[in-house]
Amino acid sequence: MGAQAARAFMSIGEVLEVLRADFPDVTVSKIRFLEGEGLIEPQRSPSGYRKFTHADVERLRYILTAQRDRYLPLRVIKDHLDTAGPDGANRPRAVGGEAPVAEVRLSRAELLAAAGLEEETLAELEDFGLLTRVARWYDAEALTVARASGALARFGLHPRHLRVLKAAAEREAGLVEQAVAPLLRRRAPGAAGRAEETARELSGLLQDLHTALVRTGLRGILGR
Repeated sequence: MGAQAARAFMSIGEVLEVLRADFPDVTVSKIRFLEGEGLIEPQRSPSGYRKFTHADVERLRYILTAQRDRYLPLRVIKDHLDTAGPDGANRPRAVGGEAPVAEVRLSRAELLAAAGLEEETLAELEDFGLLTRVARWYDAEALTVARASGALARFGLHPRHLRVLKAAAEREAGLVEQAVAPLLRRRAPGAAGRAEETARELSGLLQDLHTALVRTGLRGILGR
């Protein structure tokens, strides 16, 4: 790789240096988590090191801003980025706290159609507390729950079987709450923002751990 080409790429450490001016709590694990979720796709060197372009950094900046300022779920951010295209030419910029993307708000009929659910299944999800709506609307997280539950039902796993997942999620949320409580008690400027970023990062790490533990359990079941 020539010197000019080399300058076109940045290491993950250099990306952190660029982003930390605006996002002081961003970490390597956060960037890796976003990569694992499919929001960024850095290139790799022959030896496996990540190589970030300036477009990758701007994409990261947009994602982090949308999370911090608008509290948008990653799925909503990813859907919007995918719609904008690979160069992000159609993506609105998040400036001055304005909403970079629209919130997901679905009626009951729209949710049923988008998730491919039957009314009976949706009613069960609500009865078991797996899915709720805010006022008259369902948000992006409700759509994720509905889609996943519909897919699981095809394997014979119905809402009544999924209550254990809700209980586990509530326990994980309790762990995150315990970890960020000291930050929330601080009066220092920016403490609330740091608590929110920490909560998001802890959530990602817990998801990684949960996935690894499930895979380990399946390996024992399948004899691999």
